Amino acid sequence: MTHSRTRIHELLGDRGLAPRRDLGQNFVADPNTVRRIATFAEVRTGDRVVEIGAGLGSLTLALAETGADVTAVEVDRGIVPVLRSIVEGLPNVTVIEADAMSADWAEILGTHTGWTLVANLPYNVATPLVCDLLDDVPAITSMLVMVQKEVAERFAAGPGSKQYGAVSVKIAYWASAKVVATVPASVFVPRPNVESALVRIDRRQPPDTDPDRLFALVKQAFGQRRKMLRRSLAGVVNPEQFAAADVSPEARPEQLGLPEWCRLTSVTTGARHEV
Repeated sequence: MTHSRTRIHELLGDRGLAPRRDLGQNFVADPNTVRRIATFAEVRTGDRVVEIGAGLGSLTLALAETGADVTAVEVDRGIVPVLRSIVEGLPNVTVIEADAMSADWAEILGTHTGWTLVANLPYNVATPLVCDLLDDVPAITSMLVMVQKEVAERFAAGPGSKQYGAVSVKIAYWASAKVVATVPASVFVPRPNVESALVRIDRRQPPDTDPDRLFALVKQAFGQRRKMLRRSLAGVVNPEQFAAADVSPEARPEQLGLPEWCRLTSVTTGARHEV
């Protein structure tokens, strides 16, 4: 059983709690939405799921209904006791009090691999958290995250679109990403001023290109995204290297896909660039 809007207000009011703006708390108050998220996550009995920002457990309960083993992570120490009381008696749910941005993921996930991350992420931490998990936590092989719609579009954007940027390249390096649904503001308590979307991110074998060098090059170029590459990358990539990479120095960063970025990285480092 998942939470209605009335139930969320009761859970908060009975304990003198309120959504915390500093944590970006917007609780999902629609059973159909959380079950839809669980369906998009494609998890089932025996799967291992980590949920970040479990809050009052609306999504946690929907994930538990699938039979998956759910590790629910929540940072708000006022909410954690409420969450524990809600999932008490569910043998497939474990609650952990931790800040996802500084958590010891090796300790939380253990030696198991093939984890699925499912989360309603606060807008202010969504991008750095997803990028950090892709960089540093290979045990998480799939993600279904609910984020601000603009952020979701940026995660999944391809070259040539206005949403495409350095974050798009980083995610494309590690994974494939696709926006699978939009979520109206009306399903949240409190109601946010932005529309949300669900984006699915599935890890893949990355290209044989050094990620640190690649991301540094991409970050420098997109830091001056209106400029041609010959200007934004002056002193880093010379004309001969642009030619060797088969990349036009007159191009702008949003015009290059992952293969082109890998080739540029390779000609400046001597690394291979299989994509």
